[in-house]
Amino acid sequence: MAHSAKRPSRKIPEATVARLPLYLRSLVGIADDGDPTISSERLAELSGFNAAQVRKDLSYLGSYGTRGVGYDVEYLLFQMSRELGLTHDWPVVIVGVGNLGHALANYGGFQERGFPVAALVDADPRVVGTVINGITVGHIDELPEIAAGQQIAIGIIATPASAAQEVADRLVAAEVGSILNFAPTILSVPDHVSLRKVDLAVELQILSFYQQRKSGRTVPPPAASVTPSELATPPEPSGSPTSPESHGSRATSGTAEAAPGGGSRSAPPRPPG
Repeated sequence: MAHSAKRPSRKIPEATVARLPLYLRSLVGIADDGDPTISSERLAELSGFNAAQVRKDLSYLGSYGTRGVGYDVEYLLFQMSRELGLTHDWPVVIVGVGNLGHALANYGGFQERGFPVAALVDADPRVVGTVINGITVGHIDELPEIAAGQQIAIGIIATPASAAQEVADRLVAAEVGSILNFAPTILSVPDHVSLRKVDLAVELQILSFYQQRKSGRTVPPPAASVTPSELATPPEPSGSPTSPESHGSRATSGTAEAAPGGGSRSAPPRPPG
């Protein structure tokens, strides 16, 4: 099938953009298997969505498939790669090369998918100058020169939360247009900078919710809270002079007599006699 260079004029919704990488991953597997076409039902099954959603998403790419045949796999790969900007590489800098940053620097999947790790930077003098996966770690103060020299497009923040905002500010100042944040904190960046967050703790908490549902475990609610003052001060007897009901009142003499309905009431005092 001939590949048209014409792009669809419709704006692609953000939700669709978020699903395109999942479709792309499935299509790569189909292409490796040698299948020339794929149906929307099959692509939905592989990517975890329904067929109607798949067809709607692909329509934003200008691809509608052929009834009874499906979609041309090679052409879909071309369209998705073009729309996701994967037709050329986007150099990456990792800021913070502790345990997480070190692992990310050694991950070969970035290079394979068009995101080569071009630079590593850190503020720790014990780390600066070391070599990780063939890359010498630079100092954070050198970030502007590194970003310009390596044509950095994406910055990955792998620092503690306390340092993440300062790192984001430095990346913005170095004219890095996109940031992927692994630090467990909310960052503020200008509108022209694209920001994505990966919070592993949040993902684990979501899995915990579903795991608890599957296991049927329940946790009893906590007992009613008691204030420290209530624990320290025993309750006053009913009718004592310090109870709220007795404030501002005066004790009267007299005996209790039966009240209508089985209760009791105080008898009025006897007149002087």
